[in-house]
Amino acid sequence: MILKVEFLVVSKQNIYKQSLRFSYMEINILKSSKDEIEVEFESLTIAELLRVYLNKDSSVSFAAWKREHPTKNPILLVKTSGKTAKKAINDAVLAVTKDLDKLDTDFKKLK
Repeated sequence: MILKVEFLVVSKQNIYKQSLRFSYMEINILKSSKDEIEVEFESLTIAELLRVYLNKDSSVSFAAWKREHPTKNPILLVKTSGKTAKKAINDAVLAVTKDLDKLDTDFKKLK
């Protein structure tokens, strides 16, 4: 789903319309306990990215996604020991964000 925000930018010479697009994604928590969670995502890319980062975490004993049919949304299953499943997902999201920020910084240095 895309949220579009429009606003006016005023400078000394011009007034012009600026448009920003924000993407957000709905997730559906299907099952949740302390050490296990099932989450449905709209995007297979996000499910796969989280699976890769979750499997790097030593407290995650199992992380995989399934999709019953190509037209269905993927479901990510995470099992942990030593930390909660929600904390493991949060840590994976923070790791992805950190890596993307570093990539952005490195790319800007090339200009």
